[in-house]
Amino acid sequence: MARIKGAMMTRKRRNKVLKLAKGYWGAKSKHFKMANQAVMKSLTYAYIGRKQRKRDFRKLWITRISAACKMNGMNYSTFMHGLKLAGVDMNRKMLSETAIHNPAAFTELCSVAKAAL
Repeated sequence: MARIKGAMMTRKRRNKVLKLAKGYWGAKSKHFKMANQAVMKSLTYAYIGRKQRKRDFRKLWITRISAACKMNGMNYSTFMHGLKLAGVDMNRKMLSETAIHNPAAFTELCSVAKAAL
């Protein structure tokens, strides 16, 4: 049986990494060893960033809801507690969108929450 050499697969693997490193500064886009390190770190940051994005959006929604609640004479925690007692099951994303685009409806939600307390 003939000996199989790994040149083709090695070249494919290296080209794949170099393609991911395209646009990096200096030798990081040209030399495989440096490109491989940079790509591994970039992929780690990308993975972490996908988790952080969810946290950041939740923080943003809570901030928006809190600001809208203060305009209606409530704070965020009592508003959310009142909604839970009233049986209103809306997520924070929809509450923040309502607060921005339909302030009258949000005022109604505030009054429902106040009545439930």
